[in-house]
Amino acid sequence: MRQLVGSFSVLIYFVNTVFWFIPIFGLSFLKLLPVKPWQTLISYILDGCASNWISVNNLNQTLLSNIRWDVQGIDKLNPKEWYLVIANHRSWVDILVLQRVFNRKIPFLKFFLKKELIWVPFLGLAWWALDFPFMRRYSRKFLEKHPEMKGKDLEATKEACRKFKFKPVSVMNFVEGTRITPKKHQKQQSEFTHLLKPKAGGMAFVLEAMQKNLNVLLDVTIYYPGGTPNYWDFVCGKVKHIQVRVETLSIPALRQQGVIASNYFDDASQRAAFQSWLNQRWQHKDQQLQALKNGY
Repeated sequence: MRQLVGSFSVLIYFVNTVFWFIPIFGLSFLKLLPVKPWQTLISYILDGCASNWISVNNLNQTLLSNIRWDVQGIDKLNPKEWYLVIANHRSWVDILVLQRVFNRKIPFLKFFLKKELIWVPFLGLAWWALDFPFMRRYSRKFLEKHPEMKGKDLEATKEACRKFKFKPVSVMNFVEGTRITPKKHQKQQSEFTHLLKPKAGGMAFVLEAMQKNLNVLLDVTIYYPGGTPNYWDFVCGKVKHIQVRVETLSIPALRQQGVIASNYFDDASQRAAFQSWLNQRWQHKDQQLQALKNGY
């Protein structure tokens, strides 16, 4: 029975995705017209399509799954605000969870993508139209050979983010860099019980590129009481309980406290200070996950 439910759920996800991809892809061509007010208008319409796509996905989950959602900390969110969202990463199901929890409460979630992905057929244009920021990162080895390119990657990303001056956005970042598994946890020798080590560089890159726009940091903790599910477990209705805790922090206040600074990439002491702060956040998150595991 669960296999049948899962197959039907996947079919609905697929049909819903194709249904909304068609107008998104079509509107992306209209957005190619280089007139800023026109592009901003099309962006709002595109985000509306994307939010409707998530709403139907959420309805699919409600009808075919019997999940008990325990979500705290989303009462005072504002869809007209600019957000940076960070979270622990346990499963690809996390993305569906985040989309469900934040849909229409904050602007549509965007992920920073590698610049090369803009050339992916169909999807690259759709991601561009949906204002997913494309980032260019140069490796340390490349910069050693081409020192004149230092800082150019950040400038290119800042240019890509300038569109967000005219329209609120939510940028998502999994600061662990990958999903946690027992093997990865052991290999990393992570000091955290339930988490991998957080990486400050990507988060700092986003904060630097969008320093004049991002106002609020949402620190999200996701826990699956029945064990970490995969996508098939989720669509088959095997997941019965999901807990989400959201903490809101002021980015301007963090700047005033010296936690976030504009010289992260040039100042080793600032990098150490920001990493130390992020480690403290992760220690708090680790304790929170243990409390949830213990039923608190």
